[in-house]
Amino acid sequence: MADEKKIIAGQAAPTAEPTSAILAQGVDVEPLASNQRDYSGFAGYVILSLCIAYTAFHLWVMNFYPLEPWTYRLIHVAGGLVLGLLLFAPYALAAPGEGARARLVMRPVEWPFLIVAGGLVAYALAMTLVAWVGWYAAGVRRPEPWVFDFFGLPLLIGTVVAIGAAWVFKTEDRAGMHWADIVLSLAAIAVCLYIVFNIQGLRLRAGTALAQPADFYAALAGVLIILEVTRRVAGLALVVIAAVFIVYAFVGPWLPGFLRHQGYTPMRFFTYVYTDQGILGPTTAISSTYIILFVTFAAFLQASKVGDYFVNFAFAAAGRARGGPAKVAVFASGLMGMINGTSAGNVVSTGSLTIPLMKRVGYKPQTAAAVEAGASSGGQIMPPIMGAGAFIMAEITGIPYTQIVVAAIIPAILYFLSVYLMVDFEAQKLKMKGLPQSELPLFSNLVKQVYLFIPIVILISALFIGYSVIRAGTLAMVAAAVVSWLTPHAMGPRAILRAFELAAKMSIQLIAVCACAGIIVGVIALTGVGTRFSSLLLAIAEQSQILALFFAMLISIILGMGMPTTAAYAVAASVIGPGLIQLGIPPLTAHFFIFYFAVMSAITPPVALAAYAGAALAGSEPMRTSVESFKIGLAAFIVPFMFFFSPALLMDGTWGQIAHVFVTASIGIYLLASAVAGWFFGRVGVVMRLVLFVAALFLIKGGWETDAVGLALAGIAYVIQKRIVGPREIARGLD
Repeated sequence: MADEKKIIAGQAAPTAEPTSAILAQGVDVEPLASNQRDYSGFAGYVILSLCIAYTAFHLWVMNFYPLEPWTYRLIHVAGGLVLGLLLFAPYALAAPGEGARARLVMRPVEWPFLIVAGGLVAYALAMTLVAWVGWYAAGVRRPEPWVFDFFGLPLLIGTVVAIGAAWVFKTEDRAGMHWADIVLSLAAIAVCLYIVFNIQGLRLRAGTALAQPADFYAALAGVLIILEVTRRVAGLALVVIAAVFIVYAFVGPWLPGFLRHQGYTPMRFFTYVYTDQGILGPTTAISSTYIILFVTFAAFLQASKVGDYFVNFAFAAAGRARGGPAKVAVFASGLMGMINGTSAGNVVSTGSLTIPLMKRVGYKPQTAAAVEAGASSGGQIMPPIMGAGAFIMAEITGIPYTQIVVAAIIPAILYFLSVYLMVDFEAQKLKMKGLPQSELPLFSNLVKQVYLFIPIVILISALFIGYSVIRAGTLAMVAAAVVSWLTPHAMGPRAILRAFELAAKMSIQLIAVCACAGIIVGVIALTGVGTRFSSLLLAIAEQSQILALFFAMLISIILGMGMPTTAAYAVAASVIGPGLIQLGIPPLTAHFFIFYFAVMSAITPPVALAAYAGAALAGSEPMRTSVESFKIGLAAFIVPFMFFFSPALLMDGTWGQIAHVFVTASIGIYLLASAVAGWFFGRVGVVMRLVLFVAALFLIKGGWETDAVGLALAGIAYVIQKRIVGPREIARGLD
C-alpha cells in the first residue's frame, strides 16, 4: 500500500544492482507496509478468498446485477473495513520469519477483554440476524425499530473495548491474527447488516428527531471503525482532519463569524453522517465504482505483465538520455499514475524500479524520490483517465467527459514539460550520463510488442465512442488478459484470481480514506459551512480575485492532505466549488483549479504522502524529500492560475488563441524550471534566477503585452548568460 507508512527495510533494490536485474523484478504493486500482516496456511487461504470474492462482487454488480445504491455502498465499505482490519495491524510489525505460520494471538490477560468485546459484538450481530430472520419468517417486510432497542449499546461497547485492546495488547508477529481485529470485523459486518435491514426507515429518520438509539449506536460504532482503519492504512493526517470536523459539528454555536452554526446533538449528527449525505455519499460512490474499477484494471496490467512493458518501453526510449532513469520515471510514472487512483501507490509500484536506477546514475536519494513523487502525482492530471478524476468531474459538474479530457491536454503537457526540464537541468548541473545501451531493453524488440498498448487504446476508444466508464474499464481488463496470451505471461485462471487479490489489497487504503472523507463531506453538508465559505470568498474577491483564488488554493491543499486524489477533489469541490463559480469563474475552470491543488497536496509539505512513500524507497529524509518534490512540481501550483487568466489553456478559444497561449506558456514553463533549478545555459546566480522567475510569470499570465515583457527579460538573461557569465565561467575552468 502507499503512504508514509514505512516500507519494510530492504524493499527497495540496492543501487549497485545491474539495470537488467532491476528491470527483471517488474513493477512492484504490492509491497508490504510495516504494519501489514503476511498470512500463510489456512488463514492465508481465507484472506485470499475474501479478496477474490470482494473484487468479483464489485465487477458482478457493476456489470450484471445492479444493487440498490445504499446497499451496494454499505457492502463495499464493510468489506473494505474487514479486509483492512485483518490485513493491517494498529502498529508496526516485525519482519516475517522463515516458515512463519498464521496463528491467533491470545494471551491469558486478554481473555476478559475477549469475553466482553467478543460477547457483546456477537450478541449484537446475532440479534440483527435473528430479528431479521424471525420477522421475515413471520411475513413482515421490515422489523419495527423497537426490536433493535437492545442492539446498539452492546455493539458500541464491544467496538470500543476491541479498539482499545488492539492498541494495548501489541504483538510484533507479522503472521499473527489478533482476536480484537476479528471482533472489529464482526462489528463492521453488524453495522452493515443493521443499516441494510433498516434501510427504508433510516432514509426517513436519519439526522432527525425521529432517529432511534440503535441508529445512533450503530452509526457511531461504524464511524469509530472507519477512523481506526483509516489510521492503520493512511496514517493520522486524515483522521485528525476528520476529528476536527466532527468536533466542529458540536461546537458551532460558540464559534465566531462564518464558522458559527446552530450545533447538533450526537444522535442527529452521527445518524446523518452515515447516510448518502456523508459516508455513503459522493466519496464512497466514487470508491465503489471508478476507483475499484481502475484499481482492478491496474491489477490486471500488473498480473499480465503489461504494466512491466510500459516501464520497459520508457527505459528503451529514454534510458540512454542524460539522467535517463529520471526521464524514464517521468514517462512511466505518468502513464501508470494515470490509471492508478493514488499518487503514493504509484510511487511505490514504479518507484521500486526507477528510484534505485536514478540513484545509480548520480541523483541524490531525496531528488530521486522527489522526481518519482512529482511524476506519479502528475499522472493524476494526465488525460484520458486522470486517476478517475475526469469521470468524477463529469459527474459533479455535468460537463461531458470528452470536453474535460480535451481541456486537460495542455495543462498536463505543461506540467510534464516542467518536470522533464527540472530533471534535465539537474542532470546537466551534475554532468550525468544515461544508462549503458547494453543494460537497457532493445527498442526494436519492444516495438514488435506494441500490441500490448491495446488495453489502453480500447479504454480510450470505448470512452470516446460513448460506452459507460464501467463498460469501458471492463473491456480494457478483458483486453489486458487477452493480449497477455501473446506473451510468455498468458493469464489463466490462477493469474486472473491473482489480479483479483491484488485489486482488493490495493483498494483497501482508498476505500477507508474515501469513507473517512465522507465524514467531512457530511459535516460540510449538515452545517452549511460550504455555503458560508462561498460568501467569504465573494467578500475577499471584492478586494482581490487573486487573493480569493490563493485562499481557495490553501483550502484545497489542506483538505487534500492524506487523501487520494479523487476523494480530495470531491471534498474540496463541495467546499470551494460553489464559491469559485459565484465569483464568475466558469465551472470547468473552477473545478480544474480545485482538482489540480487536490492532486498537488500529495507533494506539498508537511503531509506529502507521495513524497513520503518515495523517501521510504530511496532511504532519504521524508521532510527534505517533500520540499524537493514541491520544487519539482512547482509548475502545477502556477498552472491553475493560468486557467483564470488564459481560458484558452483549457481549449476555450480559437485555434489561434490556443496556439499563442500554449507556445508562450511553454516558454514560461522553461524559464520557471530554469529559475527553480538554477540552470539557464549554465549555472545562474540568485539575481538571474529572480529575473527568470519574473519573466516566466509574465509569459504564463497570457496577453501580448505581458508576453513581450517576459520575452524581453528572457532575451536579456540569455545575452548576459551567453556573452558575459558563460565566458567568465569557461575562463575559471568551471565548465
